[in-house]
Amino acid sequence: MTNRDNKLSIELDSRHVGETIRVARWGAFGTPVLLFPTAGGDGEECERMKMIHVLRPLIEAGRIKVYSCDSVGGRALSAEGRTTASFATAQCTYDRFLRSEMVPWIRQDCESEDIEIITAGASIGAFNAVAALCRHPDVFKAAVAMSGTFDLTKWLDPPYPLDFYFSSPMHFIPRLKKGSAQLEQLQKRMVMIPTGEGPWEEPAQSWRLARVLGAQGVPNRVDAWGEDYDHNWPTWREMLPKYLDLLTK
Repeated sequence: MTNRDNKLSIELDSRHVGETIRVARWGAFGTPVLLFPTAGGDGEECERMKMIHVLRPLIEAGRIKVYSCDSVGGRALSAEGRTTASFATAQCTYDRFLRSEMVPWIRQDCESEDIEIITAGASIGAFNAVAALCRHPDVFKAAVAMSGTFDLTKWLDPPYPLDFYFSSPMHFIPRLKKGSAQLEQLQKRMVMIPTGEGPWEEPAQSWRLARVLGAQGVPNRVDAWGEDYDHNWPTWREMLPKYLDLLTK
């Protein structure tokens, strides 16, 4: 920890998840950014992977405050012996933690009862960033979803319970009714979908998400970064500062 980062690290006892979740914050002022870890990463993964380092100019300029928390849903997805039902249940309890516990904590830290939050993440973190925005467009105003896997049926076997559909934007967005409050609010939001085209990337997932969002009138933009950008932290460290700079001007 350094004074220039203005870092705060705490543990929240979540009544929804039923366990302690590590939460961290970097920065003193600016737009709050909820940065989701990859897969089963923890709340300080982004610091170890030097993401906070590349975001420091925006943090020190008072344009963003970065928040992160343990990836409960991602951990359930990568757990040995997990089932589709167990993942879906964990993902929905994680969503309740985010909306009912994490968001109030962020707003208290920002000293604002209604400040809107940007979500961001890479890989499974990108899935969580989009899911949070799409489920709660009244709270989250934009998402930066880098190198995402958005259709988790590639890893999960049927049957798919209702909790799975509620947790998966690829599946519940097409079913949102025209004129519903959720969809009308979501149509005022923005989803940035950058993807590399190098090793281990799957840009087709990003384009599929864009089509699902676009069909419902949800603003989005896919940026293909080319074959020199693979599925790894150097790619995401180059991407995220550019998009947060754009979204917080």
